[in-house]
Amino acid sequence: MPNIVTTDTPVPAPIIARGPSHTLSILVNNQPGVLMRICQVFSRRGFNIDSLVVSEGRNANFSRMTIGISGDPQGLSQIIMQVGKLIDVIHCFEHTSADSVTKEMVLIKIQCSPEERSMALQITEHFAGKTVDLTPTSMIVMINGDSPKVDAAIAMFSQFNIIETVRTGKVVMARGEQPT
Repeated sequence: MPNIVTTDTPVPAPIIARGPSHTLSILVNNQPGVLMRICQVFSRRGFNIDSLVVSEGRNANFSRMTIGISGDPQGLSQIIMQVGKLIDVIHCFEHTSADSVTKEMVLIKIQCSPEERSMALQITEHFAGKTVDLTPTSMIVMINGDSPKVDAAIAMFSQFNIIETVRTGKVVMARGEQPT
């Protein structure tokens, strides 16, 4: 019988990333199959995709991909070159915290009684979050920020019964006049 995962299945221990994390911004032609070809480059080089955000740009002919990856830093420059050579890729850049702004968002649904609600609201306020849904027995909180802030918020809410979390990938934009 196959293993079936449900929402009440215990959460497995986190997988340790294989190497440092990197954030790539890739501008591509908005065409079918582009994402698959880019993912194959990462797979062949042994890089894991930790997060992926794809959205249409201001011009509907182009999409922006922001990919969080982990793997051996020795092969990163070669991956950037190989991705840049793919058909439909306009450009591919690595961004660091020094040259860009990187943000994530998480929705956290917790079970909390009316007695626990004030503590949950204090945590939400501390992380400059927002309550986006509230019932007599649960609430959904939205937190925006960099990865460490989102991680810290999830850790603080773990004192409640977390029903589920949904987390976006990183979005990145280059600082100043530099194009992303």
